[in-house]
Amino acid sequence: MTDLSVQFLDLTFPSPLVLASGIWGTTPSLLVRAAKAGCGAVTAKSCGPMPRAGHVNPSCLDWGHGLVNAIGLANPGAETEVGLLQNAQKQLHPLGVSLIASIFAGPPEEFGQVAAVVAQAQPTLIEVNISCPNVHSEFGEPYAADARAAAEVTAHVVRAARAIPVVVKLAPNVPSIGRIAQAVVEAGAAALCVINTMPGMVIDAESGQPILANRSGGLSGPAIKPIALKCVYDVRKACPSVPIIGTGGVTVGLDAVEMLMAGATAVGIGSAFYYRGTEAVASILSEMHEWLNAHGVDRAADLTSQAHRERLYATTPTGAPVPALH
Repeated sequence: MTDLSVQFLDLTFPSPLVLASGIWGTTPSLLVRAAKAGCGAVTAKSCGPMPRAGHVNPSCLDWGHGLVNAIGLANPGAETEVGLLQNAQKQLHPLGVSLIASIFAGPPEEFGQVAAVVAQAQPTLIEVNISCPNVHSEFGEPYAADARAAAEVTAHVVRAARAIPVVVKLAPNVPSIGRIAQAVVEAGAAALCVINTMPGMVIDAESGQPILANRSGGLSGPAIKPIALKCVYDVRKACPSVPIIGTGGVTVGLDAVEMLMAGATAVGIGSAFYYRGTEAVASILSEMHEWLNAHGVDRAADLTSQAHRERLYATTPTGAPVPALH
């Protein structure tokens, strides 16, 4: 039987799959359900300093090649989130599954304040969503778009996290994601989540109007997998020893295999639940087992960063050169 466990910092995830933030909220029973389904770690929905209702419907759409959503960071606020996280942590600990709390905020110092509140719940890790607009920026660009701003937010969270390791979630739509990754690691980030959704818009041709109530939203699902793979690859080159949760477009076992090969340490899943239902985790893990067995690979962890090795060539029956796995 192949070994799907992976090492993440000083943790052992029983499987490489990580429930992405916002998919099943922060309801303890749903997080535990994801854990029992086979996730090695689960991420709660992002919380901020105050409760938010989010955007009105339509806020999510299947546009044919993936999903586009503008949920609007709906959450009960950090103070309420603490109780939910504590409840979830009690149930997840006996299962050996790590709990990742996720936060967002406005000014950099407010990120630290939210982190301090959430740290009371003692989650295993704290994920920082830096795709929020920088309220101090002239153009309101996200913190994730600027290395200095991203590092400033990271530093505030690290100081407030009470020694809980911090994972920074990076955005794909930046000129150099590797440079942003290096900046947040230098500021104290222990790990990285790559990537957040890609900004996009879907228009209804009959009305001539964007379909989402918020007009634009974040793209996820199969269409962004090549973008996510490239971002993970670039971040792994920039930060060779930093753990990475590779997220974006993973819906089948082969997607997870490719994400590990690009440089991911663990693999986030989100939209897969839309396409494959609650059995998504078990199905992806089964497909990974099947692929690993077929290719004579004993451990999923052995796949990490294979795409970074010097290219070796084999010959197909037709004589055409193809990259060899080993």
